[in-house]
Amino acid sequence: MSDPHPLGPLRIDGQLWFNRGEKGYLGGKRIELLEQIDATGSISRAAKAIGLSYKAAWDALDAMNNLSERPLVVRAAGGAKGGGTQLTDFGREMLHVWRRMQHEYERFLAQVAQGIDGFDDFDKLLRAIAMKTSARNQFRGRIAQVTRGAVNGSVSLDIGEGVTITATLTNDAIDELQLAPGSTAMALIKASFVLLSPDPTVKISARNRLSGTISSLTPGAVNCEVKLLLPGNRTLGAIITNESAEELGLALGMPCTALIKASHVIIAVD
Repeated sequence: MSDPHPLGPLRIDGQLWFNRGEKGYLGGKRIELLEQIDATGSISRAAKAIGLSYKAAWDALDAMNNLSERPLVVRAAGGAKGGGTQLTDFGREMLHVWRRMQHEYERFLAQVAQGIDGFDDFDKLLRAIAMKTSARNQFRGRIAQVTRGAVNGSVSLDIGEGVTITATLTNDAIDELQLAPGSTAMALIKASFVLLSPDPTVKISARNRLSGTISSLTPGAVNCEVKLLLPGNRTLGAIITNESAEELGLALGMPCTALIKASHVIIAVD
């Protein structure tokens, strides 16, 4: 399942600030304000462009001028309110210096990201967290095996701690998602598709059996939400009727097995 609004690659961003003592001098909104003043020659238009009030803009300019050895901005005499404001030569010079240093700073951060082991995996994790889906259960792992049949195939996803989830997909879906052993993927499972049994050896056609202990029981008006703590501190949620929970004698801390048909598992990739 592809994201209709794919995210761009993860990167490390940062905003450069020039400080004098403990006080911020140049950076952030102040740089944007100087850029807009340079472009428009008007503090009112510059403030509006970056979402500042007229007073806040002048307060920022006063603070910058007070911290600077030379004025950054001057207001021409006789101008209308908010008009006739321009950068001094020194102000333009400082803006130019800041832009160059910000560029070098961004290059440095990009090099830092390249040198971090596992940064790409962290990127994929954030993409997985950001994925919007109605499936309550989402497990990330690496594909251990792909088996093809005449029309359908099966994919086994290793999610760690010796736990594997198997999904049934069409061969076309396997090709479209480019699934292959070693590649990363996610298993999505709706909570209503999860069956529960206190007996791990119960005979049933469901291919996936995930054993854990009950960590949460939340009864509702009709249904009950049950959470199993799986190996590796992963949690699996199931929705069953209150009657079923009572008949099975489910209780906090007791061992329980989740049963999931392979056809009820959705495989997604980044």
